[in-house]
Amino acid sequence: MGKIIRRSLLIILSVIVLIFSSCAPQGCMEETTAYVKASFFNKKAGKLLPPDSLTIYGLGKQANKLYNKALKIQPAKIPLNDTAQNCIFIIKINGKTDTLEFRYNSYPHLVSKECGYTFYHTLDTDRIYTKNAIIDLWYYKRNITTINEENIRIFY
Repeated sequence: MGKIIRRSLLIILSVIVLIFSSCAPQGCMEETTAYVKASFFNKKAGKLLPPDSLTIYGLGKQANKLYNKALKIQPAKIPLNDTAQNCIFIIKINGKTDTLEFRYNSYPHLVSKECGYTFYHTLDTDRIYTKNAIIDLWYYKRNITTINEENIRIFY
């Protein structure tokens, strides 16, 4: 009698484990935000080198800083607004302030069934920035996706 109860209990537990493991939705483990990945190149040193201090925030949004006197950031991840066609950022590199504008088009992209949709962006060819700390700006990958790859290089 005890063997039958143990066997039945083992079968019931096995079925419960199978049901919950096969029906449980998998969580989203993928990146779902497409950031502009900006690497920093120090012209004096002649190599990729993060600035000693980096502050970035959207124009008129000083209270919501993406980076605030951050140290050794490489690359900086800059979000774009998928409902707009341009974003302007204030960027302070080692105490010198510049303005950096991105013009772009956004389009929806299916990440996965679990993660749903996100927006990817394509940067316009215009490179609009002031030249206080920023010496030059290069676009490497104009398609802004969730892939971890350099999109722009900021020379300072």
